[in-house]
Amino acid sequence: MATHAYQQFYLTDAQQNLAVMFDYALRSLQYEPNQFFLYFIQSGVAEKFGHANPKYIVGMSGIDLCERVLQKMGQQIPSVPQDFFVSEGAEFWLGWALAYYQWYSGLRFADLQEYGLVPSEILSRYILHEADISKFVSVANKIILKNKMASPTRLQTLRKSRGFTQAELAELSGVSLRMIQLYEQRQNDINKAAGEVINALAKTLCCNFDEIMEINIHK
Repeated sequence: MATHAYQQFYLTDAQQNLAVMFDYALRSLQYEPNQFFLYFIQSGVAEKFGHANPKYIVGMSGIDLCERVLQKMGQQIPSVPQDFFVSEGAEFWLGWALAYYQWYSGLRFADLQEYGLVPSEILSRYILHEADISKFVSVANKIILKNKMASPTRLQTLRKSRGFTQAELAELSGVSLRMIQLYEQRQNDINKAAGEVINALAKTLCCNFDEIMEINIHK
């Protein structure tokens, strides 16, 4: 059973507000889609929105959200053009679908960006706006799973960023070398590792345990 990001009664507002945010940022302010998505994440607004902070998910309009992102990123905040209207076209659908998938999957927006579910990929599949949202979910899952399997595990990325070999990590953490190898090769699922194993690795790598865990996709 899927673990959604937040309670479903927020979803309609979340979709509408994110849809207007992208419609305004991309169509009216002419931001490049992937760049604005990165601003959304880096500003911290995405994290608050994705965890259903009421101030962000229902307390702000889409234009308010866009302006908050720009403010946090030190960008100029232009006046809203008097002739601005919500198009409900491709840019609107981008935000609408993205909000739904983030809610449905329970993943962070940063996870979606990390594994390639970025605005350019979604906009290229605008034809799906005519289909049931479940079709988009299926396509999004495939994009993320493909990119996940083509990427190194988070454990391997963290280990290398700390300058450890597998053998050094094993010695320092007390987790066997073979176990580390199997996790990094995805032959063993690190999400099913014992708590003491995850804690030992996280302590050695100076990170939170969830930074080691791999994302799960609900099918």
